[in-house]
Amino acid sequence: MEKLLVENVAPSIRASNTHLQTFTFTKVDMGEKPLRVLGVRAHPGTHKKQILLDLNISYVGDVQIDVEVKKFFCKAGVKGMQLHGMLRIILEPLLGDVPIVGALTMFFIRRPTLDINWTGMTNLLDIPGLSSMSDTMIMDTISSYLVLPNRLLVPLVPDLHEAAQLRCPLPRGVVRVHLRGARDLRSKDRFMGGLVEGKSDPYAVLHVGTQVVTSRVIDDDLNPTWDEVYEVRPPKDPPHGPPQTSRSGETPVPTLTWLGRGTGTL
Repeated sequence: MEKLLVENVAPSIRASNTHLQTFTFTKVDMGEKPLRVLGVRAHPGTHKKQILLDLNISYVGDVQIDVEVKKFFCKAGVKGMQLHGMLRIILEPLLGDVPIVGALTMFFIRRPTLDINWTGMTNLLDIPGLSSMSDTMIMDTISSYLVLPNRLLVPLVPDLHEAAQLRCPLPRGVVRVHLRGARDLRSKDRFMGGLVEGKSDPYAVLHVGTQVVTSRVIDDDLNPTWDEVYEVRPPKDPPHGPPQTSRSGETPVPTLTWLGRGTGTL
């Protein structure tokens, strides 16, 4: 993990913002508490040289990671982290000799629940270019890197010819989604201190991996009809389950009211 942070994550952070060019990890201690696997489910692969495993994982760790941005004399870090979600591991390619598997490919099918105990967060957000961010936005960004189509490839044999293809597989195609509407949504608008009940202003959000599509808002309607069409590229290794559609009852601003969730089968 330390090697991953220092050799992969740190350069990406330095390249993301001119004010972070002196960003570095000064301490990486993953602690002593292990990751727990609450359940395992195996699926047949798309071909005979792969095995798919879905692991329901829970990690409540005592990690301690310290970072520094030397240009601004800023120090911050992480002291404790929780991570819960469904992790997919692809064993591919299968070999006829030890180590039996050529590489492990890992990613979360959907965004995991991530809770980080920050230290020195206010110092980090004082850096120019980061002042408009919040700890929630930072955690959203971290979570998105863990979710398909982003993936972590761990080769188990040297000079693996399929490494580039496994790390960045081509999409299977394009999925066209026709969002028709919703019926019998709950009324969430209240007026005059809650004495007068209004309707709702619903909009829909479609999640496919890290891709998010948001519909237009329809004012004062509990039976909205959007009749909108979207096109998204599905991941090469889709989850065994439908995409998720959520509906919120306010306009897309930080204060939202949850109305429900729907699913559809591709």
